[in-house]
Amino acid sequence: MPRQGLTSARVSAAAAELADSVGLSKVTVAAVARHFGVSDAALYVHVRSRDALIEHVAVRAAAAFADDLAIAVAGRAGHQALVGFANAWRAFAAAHPGQYAATQLPLPPEVGTNSAGHLRMIELSYAMLRGYGLDEPALTDAIRFVRSTFHGFASLENADGFGHPRVVDASWHSILDAVHTTLSNWPTGTREQK
Repeated sequence: MPRQGLTSARVSAAAAELADSVGLSKVTVAAVARHFGVSDAALYVHVRSRDALIEHVAVRAAAAFADDLAIAVAGRAGHQALVGFANAWRAFAAAHPGQYAATQLPLPPEVGTNSAGHLRMIELSYAMLRGYGLDEPALTDAIRFVRSTFHGFASLENADGFGHPRVVDASWHSILDAVHTTLSNWPTGTREQK
C-alpha cells in the first residue's frame, strides 16, 4: 500500500530537485527514498526502477523547459524570438542543471514520443526559426545548428568551462548576434548526402 502523501508526482519532483542539487548521475531510488525517510521498497510502488525515475525527471523537466521557452518567444519573431528563446534556454540550464541534463537524454520511444514537453520543445524550435523564412530541409539544419550552439554553451557554462577572463555574458551576446546573422543568411542550396 502506498505511504500516505507519497505520490508519483511528489517522487518525480523530489528526484528533479535532487538532480539539480547533486547531479543527475547521483539520482537513485535509494537517494529519493532517503529524502522522504522511507524504505526503497516504498518508492517502488510509484516508480519501477532507476531508469524509470530518470525518465520521469526528463518528462517533467521537458514540460517546465517548454513552458519557459514558450513564454520567452510569445509575441516575438525573428531576432527578438531568437534572443528570448536563447536566454530562456541558458537560464533554464543554469537554474536546473540536473533537469537540463535529463532533457538531453534519449528516451525510449514509448516515453519520448508521448512526452508533451518534448514535443512542445520541438514545435517551439521550429516556430521560432520560421521567422527567418527557412523551409525544409534548411529549417531542420538550422535547428540542429541552433540547438548545438545553445547546448554547447550551456553545458560548458554549467561545467565552469569558460576560463578566459572575458566576461561570459559579452561572449553570449556576440554569439547570439552571430547566430542571427547566420540564420538571416542561411545557404539556400541543399547538399546531398554522400
